[in-house]
Amino acid sequence: MLPRRPRSLLPLARAARGLATPSSLPVKDCTSITPPYPRLLKTLEDVRRVLPSRTKLTLAEKILYAHLRNPEESLGGEGKIRGERYLKLRPDRVAMQDASAQMALLQFMTCRLPSCAVPASIHCDHLIQAQTGASSDLARSIESNKEVFDFLQSAATKYGIEFWKPGSGIIHQIVLENYAAPGLLMLGTDSHTPNAGGLGMLAIGVGGADAVDALTDTPWELKAPLVTGVKLTGKLEGWATPKDLILHLAGKLTVRGGTGRIIEYFGPGVAAQSCTGLATIANMGAEVGATTSTFPYSDNMRQYLRATGRAPVADAADEAAGKGFLQADEGAEYDEVIEINLSELEPHLNGPFTPDLATPLSSFSSFLNTNNYPTTLSSALIGSCTNSSYEDMSRVASIAEQAKAAGLKSKVPFLVTPGSELIRATVERDGLQGTLESVGATVLANACGPCIGQWKREEKQGEDNAILTSFNRNFKARNDGNLKTMNFLASPEIVTAMAFSGDLNFNPLTDTLPTPSGEPFRFSPPSGDRLPPTGYTPGDLSYAPSPSPTPVPETEIAIAPTSTRLEILEPFESSFVGGKGELPEMTCLMRVRGKCTTDHISAAGAWLKSEAPHVEVTRENTPLTLHQYKGHLSNISENTLMTAVNDEGGQINVANDGSGEDTIPRTMQKYKQKGERWMLVVDDNYGEGSAREHAALQPRFYGCGMILARSFARIHETNLKKQGILPLWFVDKSDYSRISALDKVQTSGVEQLLDGTLDGDLITLKVTRPSGESYEVKARHTMSKDQVEWLRAGSALNWIGEKAREAGSA
Repeated sequence: MLPRRPRSLLPLARAARGLATPSSLPVKDCTSITPPYPRLLKTLEDVRRVLPSRTKLTLAEKILYAHLRNPEESLGGEGKIRGERYLKLRPDRVAMQDASAQMALLQFMTCRLPSCAVPASIHCDHLIQAQTGASSDLARSIESNKEVFDFLQSAATKYGIEFWKPGSGIIHQIVLENYAAPGLLMLGTDSHTPNAGGLGMLAIGVGGADAVDALTDTPWELKAPLVTGVKLTGKLEGWATPKDLILHLAGKLTVRGGTGRIIEYFGPGVAAQSCTGLATIANMGAEVGATTSTFPYSDNMRQYLRATGRAPVADAADEAAGKGFLQADEGAEYDEVIEINLSELEPHLNGPFTPDLATPLSSFSSFLNTNNYPTTLSSALIGSCTNSSYEDMSRVASIAEQAKAAGLKSKVPFLVTPGSELIRATVERDGLQGTLESVGATVLANACGPCIGQWKREEKQGEDNAILTSFNRNFKARNDGNLKTMNFLASPEIVTAMAFSGDLNFNPLTDTLPTPSGEPFRFSPPSGDRLPPTGYTPGDLSYAPSPSPTPVPETEIAIAPTSTRLEILEPFESSFVGGKGELPEMTCLMRVRGKCTTDHISAAGAWLKSEAPHVEVTRENTPLTLHQYKGHLSNISENTLMTAVNDEGGQINVANDGSGEDTIPRTMQKYKQKGERWMLVVDDNYGEGSAREHAALQPRFYGCGMILARSFARIHETNLKKQGILPLWFVDKSDYSRISALDKVQTSGVEQLLDGTLDGDLITLKVTRPSGESYEVKARHTMSKDQVEWLRAGSALNWIGEKAREAGSA
């Protein structure tokens, strides 16, 4: 059992967890979490009347179209819908984690509304750093992040938002256990929000400004995604897991293959998967750029809803399914179909440095040796939002029990992150935690921890080394701040078995390990329970909020005037004040080379940590030990693009404003001080990765007016539009290398875009070099009618505020 927490903590967490009692969860009040099936079915009837007769709909389309505000407006008329039309939607719910919730709430506050229009929740999971173990790590993080947690709790009280305290668990696991429901449409301010798709819903990761749309009852707009169908046949055997399915699929699709698409799974292999296994698959759909993933309603979903105290939701879903809502129409067509025979699937390991480099276990040793990668395992980590279900933990425990019986212990640091207090308490009660600890595991707090860079790892810094994790993302430096750490993603079962060898050449399916007795030992395939045999136990209930809290408008928002971590957000100015039709002439700040994720644009990892003092960023010193500034735009902007590669020279964190080279953030500051607008030229899939709206807010704060890309990642492109930055796509990708730093760029066609007279989607850019030579580049925009209004107003929030004031609600 874990040690008790000290009694000197905030009221946010109780002094001790208390003993878990072996009892099934009581039936919850499901009023606010049951999808409005009658309304959705009625809207779907209206949709059927608008669409051509006998139109067959996929499950994804049914859920999306059932949430349309006006089916005629979005779907009426001739022409293609998928990939072309913008859908104006009414989401059912919003979920926010503590890092992204800060800016989302600061933006919501600018709208000056008294409460949220839809149920919403805040989850304190990102700010808890893994260091020594659950109790000490949680206590330290609560103390060091007190002002942030106080702010979030005060805002939750004021606006009627459910507030899950530090230690309650990871947002995606808690949503799956408490809020997810078949047919629901939910927005979440985290890129792995699609995890909830494991319960047959559409859960979409967005930036905070998109969340504000739902919170203010503003139509949330989404370009109708294409739908990729994945047909599952056969049955998973032996060591193969749902995690291996998505690792294999990531190798097929690559990190861009799902962009602009919903992945919808179907076929006989779906119903056999556990609900939490489906959540693992949906979670990592984010790694291929998918808008989200979903599955038809199944008996395993029904059982999971009942086991987690949501029998009324299951009953309502049964009725809706009986009316044809929670599965695709027979004969529905997909834009692409991929067939996977689960019987032929073997374990995979993906990486390093990208989640789509997939290698079957049988070829992994050869892959390592061919590429001269380290073959010694330095750490093994399991859990996180991707793989921390009871099923995962029970299967892992079966491996640990085999090893323990053979006299083996983990040869490397073995870290376990429970996904929620519900999981932690249940695996503790059932002895699974004790089994893992007996073979050398350290159980961390119920939080994101090492998965998102909240890992205070002292060893191997600056050294080439390899780790195995059951996480979802493995970009450079993401986990421990070390650019040389190679993270290979695998199922928790493979990660655990490998920990007992310490050698990445080891294949748990075929190889043996020496034992103290001298007898060679080989693992048998893991086994486990999908749901706890005696039911879940809730653990420490003090972490959880009261359901559907009533707003308390008189609550004072807790932001100290002297805070360096939180500041009130000031609206951005419009570029079109005084009737200006075109964007002002902009200077090209730099040309960004290659992969540039939201981690590159606005670093996470140590930027979420709060123990270290603020350190100034210089070219020679690019530190990863800075205060957490997610709620303080002025301060967090100092990390903007600090790990990006300048294509002119190949240097990291170097730019030039004409007065000499400096860091990228400082060069942006110089332009801001001069009142000079600037733009960026960027490469393919710019902004892939986390749904981190700071990656759009920060450049806008420093004066960026336009970003010209070979291509954009979906969430980031929308975030740029929300903040009043114009994202444009090269018509000819080879033009990328023509525009250089210090070139002046002037738009032509934006005026017509604003007044609605632009014929087509082309914008002409006049580029003038410092020598005076000029030429034109063609680009295309992807702005919808409403998005044009965001640009005109200076940001989506400015536009929402204007509408609220016109309506008299602010």
